[in-house]
Amino acid sequence: MPDALVIGAGPNGLVAANVLADAGWSVEVLEAEDEPGGAVRSDRGVHPDYVSDVFSAFYPLAAASPVLSRLALHEEGLHWSHAPRVLAHPLADGRCAVLERDRTATAAGLERFAPGDALAWEHLCDVWDRIGDDLLGALFTPFPPVRASARLATRLRAAGGLRLARMMLLPVRRLTEEEFHGEGGRLLLAGNALHADLAPEAAGSGGFGWLMSMLGQTYGFPTPVGGAGALSAALVRRLQRRGGVVRCGERVVEVTVRAGRAVAVRTAAGETVPVNRAVLADVAAPALYGGLVAPQYLPSRLLDDLHRFQWDWATFKVDWALSGPVPWTAGEAAATAGTVHLADGMDELTRFSAQLAMREVPDRPFLLFGQMTTADATRSPAGTESAWAYTHVPHRIRHDAGDDGITGTWDPREQEAFADRVEAQVERFAPGFRSLVRARRILAPPTLEAMNANLYGGAINGGTTAIHQQLVFRPVPGTGRPETPVEGLYLASAGAHPGGGVHGAPGANAARAALRSSRPLRRALARAQTALAGHGLRSSSFSSS
Repeated sequence: MPDALVIGAGPNGLVAANVLADAGWSVEVLEAEDEPGGAVRSDRGVHPDYVSDVFSAFYPLAAASPVLSRLALHEEGLHWSHAPRVLAHPLADGRCAVLERDRTATAAGLERFAPGDALAWEHLCDVWDRIGDDLLGALFTPFPPVRASARLATRLRAAGGLRLARMMLLPVRRLTEEEFHGEGGRLLLAGNALHADLAPEAAGSGGFGWLMSMLGQTYGFPTPVGGAGALSAALVRRLQRRGGVVRCGERVVEVTVRAGRAVAVRTAAGETVPVNRAVLADVAAPALYGGLVAPQYLPSRLLDDLHRFQWDWATFKVDWALSGPVPWTAGEAAATAGTVHLADGMDELTRFSAQLAMREVPDRPFLLFGQMTTADATRSPAGTESAWAYTHVPHRIRHDAGDDGITGTWDPREQEAFADRVEAQVERFAPGFRSLVRARRILAPPTLEAMNANLYGGAINGGTTAIHQQLVFRPVPGTGRPETPVEGLYLASAGAHPGGGVHGAPGANAARAALRSSRPLRRALARAQTALAGHGLRSSSFSSS
C-alpha cells in the first residue's frame, strides 16, 4: 500500500509526487491517458519530421519557479532553449513591438513608437526590481503566504504601496494609457494579459500583463530542448529514481471515503487501490468535488459555490509543419521571436474580447503564434518551421461574427472553417504564409478535452484568472489552499492557488500540506475539524493552518 496516491500525471501531479518521494514517502501516480505529462506533451503527429508541442509550449513561469528549481531537473537531462527574441507584436503597417531579454533593447524599441516610452518602460522595470522577487515568493507559496507577504508589504510601503497596489489592479488599457504615449508598450502588456482570459478592460489585467512581460524580460519564454514532453519525461525519471511509480491508462473514477477520510481510489477497470496517508488530485476542481468525491461527503455550501465556478475561455489550436520561415512583413523583429501576438492594435484586442463576452465566434481572432524551430533548432529540418497558433472561442456559442455559420458543434466543417480563419489572420501580418503549409493539425475545444479531461471545453487554466476567482476565492470562496473537506485528500491542480501555468506550485503546495497533516497532532486536529464540519460548524471553510 503506497503512502500517497496522485491522480493525474500532469506537471502538478508529477511535482507533488516528487516532493513526497523526496520526503521518503512511497508514491504511486495514476494517469488516465496512455502517457504522462498532462498538458505538457509533444509528438510528431503533424509531420514525422517535425516535433510539435501538443498543448503548452513556452514556460516563463517554469523558469521563474523556485519549486521546479529545487527539483534540479537538469540532472535528469532537461535543457532549455530560447529564441533570439522573447516576443513580438507586429502591426499591419509593418511596425513591431518587441520584448527582449535586454531591458535597454526593449526600451529602445518602444521609444521608436513614441518619445518618452523608453523612460516609461524603465519605470515599470524599476517596480519589478523593487518587488519582483517578493511577488514571486508570494505567488509560489501556499495561501496565505505569510512570510512572503510580510516581505512584500515592507517593499510596497517603501515603494509607495497604495500606488503600486492600484497599478496591479488597473485594467491593462488604463494602465498603459497612463504609462505610454505610443502603441508599442501598450501592446506588449495587453497581449501578455491575454495569455490568460483577461480582457483589456478587466480589473487586474494590467498587473497580470506587467507580470508576464517582466517574467519574459527576466527569464525569457524558454522551451525544453526536443519538445515540451522533455519536461514531463524529466519529472518522471526523477520520480522513478526515487522509487515512485507512474501507471498510465488508469483512469480514476472515485475517491473512496470512510469516516470522513480518503482511504482508496477506484479505477475505471474496477481496481480499488488503497492508500496509507494521502490522495492528491491533479484534476479540475469541478471534477473532484461532486465527481470523484461523492456529494454526501462535501459541505452543501461548497457544492453550491461550484455552481458559480467560472471556467476560462475555450481554446482552439492549429499546429503546422511549414516548409520555410514565416514571411512576416515586420521582418527580423518578428522572425526572431519565439512568440508572436497577432492583433492590429489595442482596439482589435478589445473587439476580440467583447465578441467572446457576447458569446460570438471572433471574426478576427487574436492569436498567440509559436515559432518552435526559431526557439529550438531540434524541432524541424533546417530552413523549416514547426509552428502553432491558438486563440479563444466561447464555451457556448450564440453567434458567429464571421461568415462561416460556426455554431459550436465543431464538426469537421466547422473545424476546417475556423482553422482557415486562423490562417487568414496570420496572412494579414505574413502574406504568403499559407503557401508554406506542408501539413496542419486542428485541435478544437472538444478535441483538447478528449485528449486531456482537465481541459474542460478547451479551457487551459483550470478556471478563470479573473480576480474574483484568485487567492482566497480559488477555486471557490473561503479556500485558497490545497486541503479539502475530506481528511487526507488534497487538490493539487491548477484549480488551486496560484492557478494555471507550468510552475508546479499547486502540486508542491498540496504535497507539503499532506506532509504537515501526516504528523500526529496535525492529524488529530484535522479529525476534530472534520467532526465540527459534520455538525455544520465549519461548513464554509476547509483550510487548515
